[in-house]
Amino acid sequence: MPTVHPVWLRATHWLNALAVVILMMSGWRIYNATAFLDFAIPEGITLGGWLGGALQWHFAAMWVLGINGILYLAFNLASGRLLNKFFPLSPKGLLADLLAALKGKLAHDDPSHYNMVQRLAYLFVMLDSVLLVASGLVLWKSVQFPLLRDMLGGYELSRRIHFYAMAALAAFVVVHLVMVALVPRTLVYMLRGR
Repeated sequence: MPTVHPVWLRATHWLNALAVVILMMSGWRIYNATAFLDFAIPEGITLGGWLGGALQWHFAAMWVLGINGILYLAFNLASGRLLNKFFPLSPKGLLADLLAALKGKLAHDDPSHYNMVQRLAYLFVMLDSVLLVASGLVLWKSVQFPLLRDMLGGYELSRRIHFYAMAALAAFVVVHLVMVALVPRTLVYMLRGR
């Protein structure tokens, strides 16, 4: 059986997954310290114990996600996988696959081929991750990145962008895990490669 996911893809996927979980949980603890919206995240699903601890976890995982994300994109570009797996996208094909998915009739016969919904979802995650890193840089080093801060509308808007981009990534993770539960052999491919 041919390889569905090469070793570099599986390694970067799982490292990114670990980094994202740590970033979300520590980020929720950081959010609770500022609570700029009218709710708090339950402390049982946060990481860090206190603001300083959460910041340390967040910064450590930030480097893992940043470096690993760059490697993921570089391997995808160098191998041609980015163009082959995620493009072309068409509104008609996307609508057809979305309707089929909602009816529970989306075929998963060829694990090496992404349908239009998967393509859009994975491209969204890549772009959302770039937005998370950019807004995170503004929050971390606002004075050192004035152009980036201004492009994102200032510090306060960057904080909201960062929070909502994280919420969008969390929503993707939930949908992604539901889809893995519905088509469990995809987990085997991501663990073994074939």
